[in-house]
Amino acid sequence: MTDDLKARIRNVPDFPKPGILFYDITTVLRDPAGFREALDRLTAPFERQGIDIVVGIESRGFIFGGALADRLGAGFVPVRKPGKLPAQTLRATYQLEYGSDSLEIHRDAITPGQRVLVVDDLLATGGTARAVVELVRQLGGIVHAVAFLIELAALNGRTRLEGERLVSILTY
Repeated sequence: MTDDLKARIRNVPDFPKPGILFYDITTVLRDPAGFREALDRLTAPFERQGIDIVVGIESRGFIFGGALADRLGAGFVPVRKPGKLPAQTLRATYQLEYGSDSLEIHRDAITPGQRVLVVDDLLATGGTARAVVELVRQLGGIVHAVAFLIELAALNGRTRLEGERLVSILTY
């Protein structure tokens, strides 16, 4: 089943720059059977786990996170780039290979004690996911797990998420 889902992902060489092999999930999203399989496989580990909130990381994490929240009977919370959320926010800044970036969450998005599933499409170096885990904890949320459709194993993102329950469906 993993090979079937991998076969539905388009590989784009030299995007966004030379030497990078980009795993394009839009081919999975447009395919009803492929999208359903991806969601089924992302949902299964968390059924009946008492997830209260699914946090989706901008932007492709919104696609999977919203659908997972619906399937799990949970609420959905978007984590966005600075200046995109209308109410009071909490910000986390994290390091990239060259420079830094930031993400924000509404200060009232998570109630202390809520069980939270953090979702994104891809785990690369883990910096973005680590920043979101810290935002959830600052708001008093309990991070149940961090889930990804794809994990790029060679980039060692797992090390930045050590101590977290991590679920990835496809590994490259």
